[in-house]
Amino acid sequence: MRILVSNDDGYFSPGITLLADALRPLGEVTVVAPERDRSGASNSLTLDRPLSVRQAANGFYFVNGTPTDCVHLAITGLLDFTPDVVISGVNLGANIGDDTIYSGTVAAATEGFLLGIPSLAVSLASKAGNHYDTAIGIALELVERFKRSPVGEPVLLNVNVPDVSREALRGVEVTRLGRRHKAEPVVKMRTPRGETAYWIGAAGSAADCGPGTDFHAVDNCRVSVTPLQMDLTFQGQFELVKRWLEK
Repeated sequence: MRILVSNDDGYFSPGITLLADALRPLGEVTVVAPERDRSGASNSLTLDRPLSVRQAANGFYFVNGTPTDCVHLAITGLLDFTPDVVISGVNLGANIGDDTIYSGTVAAATEGFLLGIPSLAVSLASKAGNHYDTAIGIALELVERFKRSPVGEPVLLNVNVPDVSREALRGVEVTRLGRRHKAEPVVKMRTPRGETAYWIGAAGSAADCGPGTDFHAVDNCRVSVTPLQMDLTFQGQFELVKRWLEK
């Protein structure tokens, strides 16, 4: 089995190193990841300049671009084979609800999916990072399942693992995305030169977070597995927009 690993935290992050090492018994592992932290890069491609690819001492390839750049380059020309599966992570911090729109972790997996490869985005739902081993174990189980029982078509799975010991997990749940409240306002600051600068405000708290959502699963110590799609068409507004255009 040929496995492509990427992320948005950068090729030097502990999550990607632990994941790659754990996956090696399952097959041939290749890591292509950003040269620095590109969290929040979403699905952006770098089109205004050429990209460079370098190889670190541990064999990881790193790119001066986005997570999407990394997977796109790997699959469309850098590698001389097509991976059987793409895994992005393990991200430090949850990617649930609205986070998936901005997430570079999810974007790397999305690029694999758009190129026809089953793909996983795996996140440890905490900034503490106390139980990477739990998330790694879940990732291994899912890859083993792909190997043992192929899905039959490309899938994009967003996986969020509670930051608890494996014994504390209460199972795995297939979920839908929840929603957050409106984001917090930007934070203004003064630079040493007297200019005004802005930090993007914190994400909003959970709003749609009831049973069946990724928020609810993680809060109840269950692994959340959400199948994602890239069709953004709002079918429910077809008639509304048609009527509006006829006015």
